[in-house]
Amino acid sequence: MTPYNEGAVIYAQGEPSGPLYLVEYGAVRIHRLTYDGRRQISAFHFAGEVFGFEADGEHHFYAESIDRVGIRTLRPFSEDSNLEGVLPLALQSLIRAQEHLLVLGRRTAMEKVASFFADLNVRQGETGNVYLPMQRSDIADYLGLTFETVSRMLRKLIDARTIRLASTKEVQILNLEALEDLSQ
Repeated sequence: MTPYNEGAVIYAQGEPSGPLYLVEYGAVRIHRLTYDGRRQISAFHFAGEVFGFEADGEHHFYAESIDRVGIRTLRPFSEDSNLEGVLPLALQSLIRAQEHLLVLGRRTAMEKVASFFADLNVRQGETGNVYLPMQRSDIADYLGLTFETVSRMLRKLIDARTIRLASTKEVQILNLEALEDLSQ
């Protein structure tokens, strides 16, 4: 396992691809810089999730640690590896990417933010306490919104007593049913 400090590049766009990466602890953001310098985040990965799937021999995005993160390198195509476990991981990543496209598509800002918290709740064990290692600007870049819009939507969810900010890094879901209704 390799530890990375906050903001470290795990791999860069254009670098040769090869192994897959398993998040042991912490969180990773996958993003690309557009031709005009804007950043589009396509995914966040948390403990137990695998990333680095590529269709060819090159990374098409950057992978960076959001906070202190431990990454284990997986070599699924080596002689002693078991390829059976790779397909379900790849399909899970594909489904998550397709769901993200639906969120970005024709949803309102509130629906996007509610979907984001509902998804993280499921991915983090459905405890009702969502760990947020990323900045609000990361959330905005992931949802295709502005920082200000994300902040406004958070305030509305707090005022409606749907969520509560337990700390700068943790959101407590107070009304999961209402959150899920908003995310539909």
